[in-house]
Amino acid sequence: MSPHAVPQVALVGAGPAGLMAAEVLAQGGAQVDLYDAMPSVGRKFLLAGVGGMNITHSEAFDAFLSRYGTRAARIAPLLDAFPPAALRAWVHELGIETFVGSSGRVFPQDMKAAPLLRAWLHRLRGLGVRFHVRHRWLGWDASGALRLETPLGERRVRADAVVLALGGGSWARLGSDGAWVPLLTARGVDVAALQPSNCGFDVAGGWSEFLRTRFSGQPVKTVGLRFTDYWGNPHTRRGELMLSDGGVEGGLVYALSAPLRDTIAAQGNVAVALDLLPDRTADWAKTEVAHPRGARSLASHLQSRLGLKGVKTALLHELLTPAALRDAARLATAIKSLPLTLVAPRPLDEAISSAGGVRFDALDADLMLRALPGVFCAGEMLDWEAPTGGYLLSACFATGRAAGQGALNYLSTLHAATD
Repeated sequence: MSPHAVPQVALVGAGPAGLMAAEVLAQGGAQVDLYDAMPSVGRKFLLAGVGGMNITHSEAFDAFLSRYGTRAARIAPLLDAFPPAALRAWVHELGIETFVGSSGRVFPQDMKAAPLLRAWLHRLRGLGVRFHVRHRWLGWDASGALRLETPLGERRVRADAVVLALGGGSWARLGSDGAWVPLLTARGVDVAALQPSNCGFDVAGGWSEFLRTRFSGQPVKTVGLRFTDYWGNPHTRRGELMLSDGGVEGGLVYALSAPLRDTIAAQGNVAVALDLLPDRTADWAKTEVAHPRGARSLASHLQSRLGLKGVKTALLHELLTPAALRDAARLATAIKSLPLTLVAPRPLDEAISSAGGVRFDALDADLMLRALPGVFCAGEMLDWEAPTGGYLLSACFATGRAAGQGALNYLSTLHAATD
């Protein structure tokens, strides 16, 4: 590269991590060409915002960092450099106001992703970022040029640095299909196998036809879920889950998906207990169940005395024997600790996000691949996972910024070497 040449950067993947890396690079003086396989950019970002664009979370930083589990120490310096408060300020700079919801989650004022993305793309185009859609990355040719499949045939691209932000392996229809894994492993990059995260789980034996047809898709509100993982760690959480055709999903399950998944992988299944009345004590439930019900049916008794009805009552009938339903003590125990066996996570492509990816040991502090100098990685293709609630996007933004700044550092060193 000539000392006076404008550095050329090829960026592959136009999700939040890739767009953030593009912004940092363009602001740093690089010419950025951004390639994406889809017909338009930010598709998963837009779909994630359909139910309300949850950008980040307002909780204390230590608590926030803990949500990244075993990868917290690896993510910490990246989030230190671009913490949730800085992310929120960045959104404000785009002209989008935010607010903190009752759960502590941070949303755009109008709850939508599209206005934020439009403002962001306007800024990027103003910085000179060039977008190339329907360009699918195929790896490198023998000379080191990027190979890109386009509607007009294969294209070769050379750049001074490359940033890969290709997503994980979930939601393949939106571009995150994990097709990059063999391309990097063939180049000596250590990649942990992609696994479903923030996902549902199948129950042992599936549901009965009655439960599946009557209650699939229905929420089970305010329940507790507890289990002990393979390594002896207890997990207890309360929230809302939903019945699927053959198991359970929803926020409560997603929040515990990592230890549930890993325990199933280690021992074949995991026994969990549902507390159908987490705001009531076991003694209260025992007293109410034992209250004489006269000629009333069990369903009427449970509804009038305990407030149990609908899907919760259906779960009791599904998971208990007739003898247990007739035994007041056993029924009361089950209401507070209903046993359920989970046997498998749902397939990766159904998951909200994925775990696994490029291992941090394969990267330097600037997120450059040790095996491929000048190539940087960001976003969900790195080996981390987090629950929903703003944690996924926060880390994607932070790793995108880090990879963009890392590429600028590399380009600066490259430029100095040619002086």
